[in-house]
Amino acid sequence: MNIKKMVRQATAVTFTAALLTGGGASALAKDDNSKNYNEDFGFSHITRADMMKIPEQQKSENFQIPSFDASTIKNIPTANTVDESGNALDLDVWDSWPLQNADGTVAEYNGYHIVFALAGDPKKGWDTFVYMFYQKVGDTSIDSWKNAGRVFKNSDKYVSNDPILNNQAEEWSGSATLTKEGKVRLFYTNRQGWDPANNFFGKQTLTTAQVNVSKPDADTLKVDGVEDLKSIFDGDSKFYQNVDQAFGEGNYDDNHTLRDPHYVEDNGHKYLVFEANTGTETGYQGEQSLDIRTYYGGNKPFFEAEKNKLLSSPKKSLATLANGALGIIELNDDYSLKKVMKPLIASNTVTDEIERANIFEMNNKWYLFTDSRGSKMTIDGIGANDVYMLGYVADSLTGPYKPLNKSGLVLHMDLDPSDVTWTYSHFAIPQAKGNNVVITSYMTNRGLYEDQQSTFAPSFLLNIKGSKTSVVKDSVLEQGQLTVN
Repeated sequence: MNIKKMVRQATAVTFTAALLTGGGASALAKDDNSKNYNEDFGFSHITRADMMKIPEQQKSENFQIPSFDASTIKNIPTANTVDESGNALDLDVWDSWPLQNADGTVAEYNGYHIVFALAGDPKKGWDTFVYMFYQKVGDTSIDSWKNAGRVFKNSDKYVSNDPILNNQAEEWSGSATLTKEGKVRLFYTNRQGWDPANNFFGKQTLTTAQVNVSKPDADTLKVDGVEDLKSIFDGDSKFYQNVDQAFGEGNYDDNHTLRDPHYVEDNGHKYLVFEANTGTETGYQGEQSLDIRTYYGGNKPFFEAEKNKLLSSPKKSLATLANGALGIIELNDDYSLKKVMKPLIASNTVTDEIERANIFEMNNKWYLFTDSRGSKMTIDGIGANDVYMLGYVADSLTGPYKPLNKSGLVLHMDLDPSDVTWTYSHFAIPQAKGNNVVITSYMTNRGLYEDQQSTFAPSFLLNIKGSKTSVVKDSVLEQGQLTVN
């Protein structure tokens, strides 16, 4: 990389850090992995020993995502728009999240349930924006979902004094909460474009806005614009990797993540839990990370044997870059950044990507969930088609977290990604009563079929009892169903 380019990037990173965190460390700071090899960095870890239990454990029906009949699967009837030429366009719809109360249960807004979802042109992978769907409370059929259209206008991002937002190219996943004032507060990921020649590296930033929703008649909800649209956090380099650390030196092998903000409240405080990668003070990536025993779990002989095997494995390079994390920040009452906190859990040497952070309190326990793909893992026995929802439990919001079912395995599927009934982005929704949660997801990968779009998958129930979970037998619900009580 030439000096001028490095200077431009360093200037941009310094400005970004000052804008969002009131300061910030140099992206070139050295990591702290030189600490004692038993260092745990003050938070929980997804260990290799726990993950190695999964290939055998996933054979149990307790963890298997139900099978679905492809002939019964429908596209969302209202998932359509018009393209730039005014032609009708059926949309793919994938990652989705409901408008929730502060406790994670599904909120009711003027007699409706609201779901925000990513949607776009099946033939344009970069066409990724947040849409709002809504359904009358009590209705469950996929045919009853209505589409209020895109949440944001293209011009909304041009707010003053927010250069990160000004360069937004796509809108990625997040969460939404109904405030005590009855307002809809959306959190999502601003993703910039990928154009290294012009210093754009797909930067991801946690972002928020108030979405103004009206009810012009008994059967309609309408997006009446947004306000207070602003960037919140784009990585501080110390606790969470920023985009310049990942790609600033021109190596694009890293899988940088800083996305999927999930809003949660605890004891009157506001937080976002999100997908990220560890920073220089929380166990950074690199070959030296393979020496840290904490990442392996198990006893000393296991550590030594697994480390030696990993050092000669074709997955060694992937393992050195693997430093996925579920991070947490505290927010001010105006939803700006208040405090950057250490991760809740990290997956060093296991995978760089633990997605769709989701957390809620149930029966005086905190449950933390994440989705991940076997194709991005480094564990023997886990294959490219394996898809997981992993889960962890703690007595407090900030942990320490222990794996559910002794390994972290909650859900598993291994269908061919081209199968119509393939599902991903599984999301657990607590209910007002009982120990069952509703699992939503999307079905069918983008752009594969002319007549079958990515759509809401049939929901189903998961039972949670202390540190154990199991899929409830014969519990398949309607496509996109959010509640059962």
